[in-house]
Amino acid sequence: MIADTATILLIDDHPMLRNGVKQLISMDPQLQVIAEASNGEQGIALAEQHDPDLILLDLNMPGLNGLDTLDRLRTTALSGRIVVFSVSNNEEDVVSALKRGADGYLLKDLEPEDLLKSLHLAAAGQMVLSETLTPVLVASLRENRPAAERDIQQLTRRERDILKLIAQGLPNKMIARKLNIAESTVKVHVKHLLKKLKIRSRVEAAVWFLQSNKAINVRQAGR
Repeated sequence: MIADTATILLIDDHPMLRNGVKQLISMDPQLQVIAEASNGEQGIALAEQHDPDLILLDLNMPGLNGLDTLDRLRTTALSGRIVVFSVSNNEEDVVSALKRGADGYLLKDLEPEDLLKSLHLAAAGQMVLSETLTPVLVASLRENRPAAERDIQQLTRRERDILKLIAQGLPNKMIARKLNIAESTVKVHVKHLLKKLKIRSRVEAAVWFLQSNKAINVRQAGR
Protein backbone atom coordinates (compact mmCIF):
# COMPACT_ATOMS: atom_id res chain seq x y z
CA MET A 1 0.00 0.00 0.00
CA ILE A 2 1.28 3.48 -0.86
CA ALA A 3 2.42 5.41 2.20
CA ASP A 4 0.09 8.34 1.70
CA THR A 5 -2.95 6.26 0.80
CA ALA A 6 -6.12 7.53 2.49
CA THR A 7 -8.09 4.78 4.22
CA ILE A 8 -11.88 4.72 3.92
CA LEU A 9 -14.71 3.04 5.82
CA LEU A 10 -18.05 2.62 4.03
CA ILE A 11 -21.21 2.51 6.16
CA ASP A 12 -24.23 1.79 3.97
CA ASP A 13 -26.95 -0.85 4.05
CA HIS A 14 -27.02 -1.32 0.26
CA PRO A 15 -24.44 -3.96 -0.77
CA MET A 16 -24.64 -3.09 -4.48
CA LEU A 17 -23.84 0.54 -3.78
CA ARG A 18 -20.97 -0.41 -1.46
CA ASN A 19 -19.55 -2.70 -4.14
CA GLY A 20 -19.84 0.01 -6.79
CA VAL A 21 -18.15 2.64 -4.66
CA LYS A 22 -15.46 0.16 -3.61
CA GLN A 23 -14.71 -0.71 -7.23
CA LEU A 24 -14.50 2.96 -8.15
CA ILE A 25 -12.16 3.71 -5.26
CA SER A 26 -9.98 0.71 -6.12
CA MET A 27 -9.08 2.47 -9.39
CA ASP A 28 -7.40 5.26 -7.42
CA PRO A 29 -4.03 4.24 -5.92
CA GLN A 30 -4.25 6.99 -3.29
CA LEU A 31 -7.52 5.75 -1.83
CA GLN A 32 -8.33 2.42 -0.18
CA VAL A 33 -11.48 0.97 1.34
CA ILE A 34 -10.24 -0.87 4.43
CA ALA A 35 -13.63 -1.88 5.82
CA GLU A 36 -17.34 -1.74 5.10
CA ALA A 37 -20.42 -1.98 7.27
CA SER A 38 -24.08 -2.63 6.49
CA ASN A 39 -25.44 -0.86 9.59
CA GLY A 40 -24.59 1.82 12.11
CA GLU A 41 -23.62 -0.46 15.01
CA GLN A 42 -21.21 -2.43 12.85
CA GLY A 43 -19.87 0.81 11.38
CA ILE A 44 -19.09 2.24 14.82
CA ALA A 45 -17.24 -0.93 15.82
CA LEU A 46 -15.17 -0.90 12.61
CA ALA A 47 -14.44 2.81 13.00
CA GLU A 48 -13.06 2.18 16.49
CA GLN A 49 -11.03 -0.76 15.21
CA HIS A 50 -9.47 0.88 12.14
CA ASP A 51 -9.68 4.65 12.83
CA PRO A 52 -9.86 5.37 9.06
CA ASP A 53 -8.92 8.67 7.44
CA LEU A 54 -12.43 8.99 6.07
CA ILE A 55 -15.86 7.55 6.83
CA LEU A 56 -18.57 7.64 4.16
CA LEU A 57 -21.88 7.43 6.02
CA ASP A 58 -25.35 6.79 4.61
CA LEU A 59 -28.31 8.44 6.35
CA ASN A 60 -31.23 6.10 5.72
CA MET A 61 -30.36 2.79 7.35
CA PRO A 62 -32.53 0.40 9.35
CA GLY A 63 -31.89 0.22 13.08
CA LEU A 64 -29.41 2.93 14.03
CA ASN A 65 -29.91 5.59 11.33
CA GLY A 66 -27.17 7.76 9.89
CA LEU A 67 -27.67 10.77 12.13
CA ASP A 68 -27.68 8.67 15.30
CA THR A 69 -24.61 6.84 14.02
CA LEU A 70 -22.97 10.22 13.42
CA ASP A 71 -23.74 11.25 17.01
CA ARG A 72 -22.15 8.05 18.32
CA LEU A 73 -19.09 8.41 16.09
CA ARG A 74 -18.58 11.97 17.33
CA THR A 75 -18.30 10.70 20.91
CA THR A 76 -15.55 8.29 19.82
CA ALA A 77 -11.86 9.28 19.68
CA LEU A 78 -11.50 9.16 15.90
CA SER A 79 -8.86 11.13 13.99
CA GLY A 80 -10.51 10.95 10.56
CA ARG A 81 -13.29 12.83 8.80
CA ILE A 82 -16.95 11.84 8.53
CA VAL A 83 -18.82 12.67 5.33
CA VAL A 84 -22.49 11.90 4.79
CA PHE A 85 -23.13 10.14 1.47
CA SER A 86 -26.86 10.10 0.77
CA VAL A 87 -29.60 10.31 -1.85
CA SER A 88 -31.39 12.89 0.29
CA ASN A 89 -31.10 16.56 -0.59
CA ASN A 90 -33.75 17.40 2.01
CA GLU A 91 -32.89 20.64 3.80
CA GLU A 92 -33.53 19.18 7.24
CA ASP A 93 -31.24 16.20 6.57
CA VAL A 94 -28.42 18.37 5.23
CA VAL A 95 -28.56 20.97 8.00
CA SER A 96 -28.98 18.36 10.75
CA ALA A 97 -25.97 16.36 9.54
CA LEU A 98 -23.71 19.41 9.41
CA LYS A 99 -24.86 20.70 12.78
CA ARG A 100 -24.25 17.30 14.33
CA GLY A 101 -20.65 17.25 13.20
CA ALA A 102 -20.43 15.94 9.63
CA ASP A 103 -17.37 17.21 7.74
CA GLY A 104 -19.31 17.30 4.49
CA TYR A 105 -22.37 16.12 2.64
CA LEU A 106 -22.24 14.44 -0.77
CA LEU A 107 -25.13 13.22 -2.88
CA LYS A 108 -25.05 9.77 -4.42
CA ASP A 109 -25.79 11.14 -7.90
CA LEU A 110 -22.27 12.59 -8.13
CA GLU A 111 -20.29 11.76 -11.25
CA PRO A 112 -17.58 9.17 -10.47
CA GLU A 113 -14.71 11.58 -11.10
CA ASP A 114 -16.37 14.20 -8.88
CA LEU A 115 -16.79 11.67 -6.09
CA LEU A 116 -13.11 10.70 -6.22
CA LYS A 117 -12.08 14.34 -6.22
CA SER A 118 -14.30 15.02 -3.20
CA LEU A 119 -12.89 12.01 -1.36
CA HIS A 120 -9.36 13.31 -1.86
CA LEU A 121 -10.34 16.74 -0.57
CA ALA A 122 -12.16 15.29 2.43
CA ALA A 123 -9.29 12.97 3.34
CA ALA A 124 -6.94 15.97 3.17
CA GLY A 125 -9.07 17.75 5.76
CA GLN A 126 -11.18 19.98 3.56
CA MET A 127 -14.94 20.43 3.71
CA VAL A 128 -16.88 18.83 0.87
CA LEU A 129 -20.39 19.65 -0.22
CA SER A 130 -22.28 18.77 -3.39
CA GLU A 131 -22.70 21.98 -5.40
CA THR A 132 -26.46 21.56 -5.64
CA LEU A 133 -26.73 21.72 -1.85
CA THR A 134 -25.35 25.25 -1.49
CA PRO A 135 -28.75 26.89 -2.16
CA VAL A 136 -30.31 24.54 0.42
CA LEU A 137 -27.88 25.72 3.09
CA VAL A 138 -28.25 29.36 2.13
CA ALA A 139 -32.05 29.12 2.34
CA SER A 140 -31.81 27.50 5.75
CA LEU A 141 -29.48 30.19 7.03
CA ARG A 142 -31.80 32.93 5.80
CA GLU A 143 -34.86 31.35 7.38
CA ASN A 144 -33.31 30.49 10.73
CA ARG A 145 -31.03 33.44 11.35
CA PRO A 146 -32.21 37.03 10.78
CA ALA A 147 -29.55 38.98 8.87
CA ALA A 148 -29.33 41.61 11.59
CA GLU A 149 -28.07 38.99 14.03
CA ARG A 150 -25.02 38.15 11.97
CA ASP A 151 -22.37 40.75 11.12
CA ILE A 152 -18.78 39.98 10.21
CA GLN A 153 -17.73 43.23 11.87
CA GLN A 154 -18.42 41.71 15.27
CA LEU A 155 -15.47 39.38 14.69
CA THR A 156 -11.91 40.30 15.57
CA ARG A 157 -9.44 40.75 12.73
CA ARG A 158 -7.89 37.35 13.48
CA GLU A 159 -11.32 35.70 13.50
CA ARG A 160 -12.13 37.27 10.13
CA ASP A 161 -8.84 35.99 8.70
CA ILE A 162 -9.63 32.50 9.94
CA LEU A 163 -13.18 32.64 8.57
CA LYS A 164 -11.83 33.54 5.12
CA LEU A 165 -9.51 30.52 5.22
CA ILE A 166 -12.33 28.27 6.41
CA ALA A 167 -14.33 29.45 3.38
CA GLN A 168 -11.41 28.35 1.20
CA GLY A 169 -11.80 24.85 2.63
CA LEU A 170 -8.63 24.82 4.73
CA PRO A 171 -8.48 22.60 7.84
CA ASN A 172 -7.23 23.95 11.17
CA LYS A 173 -3.72 22.62 10.65
CA MET A 174 -3.28 24.50 7.36
CA ILE A 175 -4.84 27.66 8.80
CA ALA A 176 -2.35 27.52 11.67
CA ARG A 177 0.55 27.26 9.24
CA LYS A 178 -0.67 30.14 7.09
CA LEU A 179 -1.19 32.44 10.07
CA ASN A 180 1.87 31.17 11.94
CA ILE A 181 -0.09 30.34 15.08
CA ALA A 182 -0.74 27.16 17.04
CA GLU A 183 -3.47 24.79 15.86
CA SER A 184 -4.98 24.93 19.35
CA THR A 185 -5.25 28.72 18.98
CA VAL A 186 -7.08 28.28 15.67
CA LYS A 187 -9.56 25.94 17.35
CA VAL A 188 -10.30 28.53 20.03
CA HIS A 189 -10.84 31.26 17.42
CA VAL A 190 -13.13 28.99 15.37
CA LYS A 191 -15.21 28.24 18.44
CA HIS A 192 -15.55 31.95 19.23
CA LEU A 193 -16.43 33.05 15.70
CA LEU A 194 -19.09 30.36 15.32
CA LYS A 195 -20.63 31.44 18.62
CA LYS A 196 -20.61 35.14 17.64
CA LEU A 197 -22.20 34.41 14.27
CA LYS A 198 -24.69 31.98 15.83
CA ILE A 199 -23.60 29.29 13.39
CA ARG A 200 -22.99 25.70 14.48
CA SER A 201 -20.74 24.28 11.76
CA ARG A 202 -17.74 25.27 9.64
CA VAL A 203 -19.62 24.44 6.46
CA GLU A 204 -22.46 26.80 7.37
CA ALA A 205 -19.91 29.49 8.22
CA ALA A 206 -18.18 29.06 4.87
CA VAL A 207 -21.44 29.21 2.92
CA TRP A 208 -22.58 32.30 4.82
CA PHE A 209 -19.24 34.06 4.26
CA LEU A 210 -19.19 33.31 0.53
CA GLN A 211 -22.81 34.36 0.07
CA SER A 212 -22.28 37.54 2.10
CA ASN A 213 -19.30 38.51 -0.04
CA LYS A 214 -21.30 37.78 -3.18
CA ALA A 215 -24.14 40.02 -2.01
CA ILE A 216 -21.70 42.83 -1.17
CA ASN A 217 -20.08 42.57 -4.60
CA VAL A 218 -23.47 42.69 -6.32
CA ARG A 219 -24.47 45.80 -4.40
CA GLN A 220 -21.16 47.50 -5.18
CA ALA A 221 -21.46 46.61 -8.87
CA GLY A 222 -24.91 48.20 -8.97
CA ARG A 223 -23.67 51.56 -7.77
